[in-house]
Amino acid sequence: MPFLPGLSAPALPGGPRPGLCTDCGVSRLGDGKACGRACQFIHPDYPAQERRVHGREAKPEREEEAFFGPYREMLRARLEPAAEGAQWTGITTGLAAALLEAGEVDAVLAVAPDPEDRWKPMPVIVTEAAEMARCRGMRMGYAPTLALLEPARAAGHRRIAVIGIPCQVYALRAIEAELGFERIFVIGTPCSDNTTTANFHGFLDLLDPKPAGVSYLEFRADFRVELRYDDGRADRTIPFLKLPISKLPADFFPMTCKTCVDYTNRLADITVGYMGGDGDQWLLVRNARGAAMLSLLQERLVLAPLTSKGKRRGAVAGFLQNTARAAGGLPLRSMPDWLRPVVAFLQPRIGPRGLEFARARVEMKAVETVLHLRRAHPARMKNMVPAHVWRLVAPYGLTPEPGEEPRGEP
Repeated sequence: MPFLPGLSAPALPGGPRPGLCTDCGVSRLGDGKACGRACQFIHPDYPAQERRVHGREAKPEREEEAFFGPYREMLRARLEPAAEGAQWTGITTGLAAALLEAGEVDAVLAVAPDPEDRWKPMPVIVTEAAEMARCRGMRMGYAPTLALLEPARAAGHRRIAVIGIPCQVYALRAIEAELGFERIFVIGTPCSDNTTTANFHGFLDLLDPKPAGVSYLEFRADFRVELRYDDGRADRTIPFLKLPISKLPADFFPMTCKTCVDYTNRLADITVGYMGGDGDQWLLVRNARGAAMLSLLQERLVLAPLTSKGKRRGAVAGFLQNTARAAGGLPLRSMPDWLRPVVAFLQPRIGPRGLEFARARVEMKAVETVLHLRRAHPARMKNMVPAHVWRLVAPYGLTPEPGEEPRGEP
């Protein structure tokens, strides 16, 4: 068991369930029936959970809630100075560290890099603010973070924070009242379009001739992937259209990530991402607890006006057509090679940016969910696709087929 003062990684029992499972950690808890109550991929009830967590459900007619779920405030922000080693500027881990420093929580459940593989996530319990620095940066792979709930409780921690992606947060909220903690703060990040750590290494092999030296990778909102190195090489960026997507296996992204129904982490107290940040971080403060957390960083937080540029409809419609043709694999790339540099040049200049980029990404994920689930698991459509997803895809001609209409609350 890796252990440092203020950070521990308990051995986790069990494993993921077969089928649609992201190994959030619930299947590893002592309650063998918890998955049936908690899993986002069975019969999610977002309106009920939103009412319980935020005091109200999303109002599609209010500002951007049709796209991003309930929120009190939406911000474009960055930390100054930026945290060393952070994926962006360090707001996510900064929030958790601030909670520990203020004594608001006894422990934070998060992920750190595995000692043997910098890209592999290792679920950890952090009890000292300084150790949150070890959790900075991106990991790729399944992280059963919620399996730490039982060891955290056994260690006597009564007030905790959890940093999680949407499928983890939905499961946490579904069983939160049963766990016995005095308080749980939830810091969410948008869906990560995850894959296995092994698959990610294969992607790096295609992307770079010396993948072992890659220390940072980010899919940016300017339609480029940024690579940084720790072997002395200069940073570089690659346009999305020049990525080796066609060389990836069809199952590179698991079916769970291709059928995600909550890209923006609607049930977190605060969502910290980048999609709507136009080069900065993008925050959705969803309730009073999220606002209280953010106030702890107020002195270091620099705000900028939100932006919205370009038009998304053509890009989303093209994505729909490509995904439908792909018949279950990754979207087809039929653009001639000579045209790719031209489009790669134009994309960041005339493509959707800021909030329009975020809207486009959310609509694309909704399209992907409907098309892939309809093909691979048609019997799940009526239970698994919430009304908010159908509202997102309706402008593009996707509507429930007979038998797919959302069922009532479970």
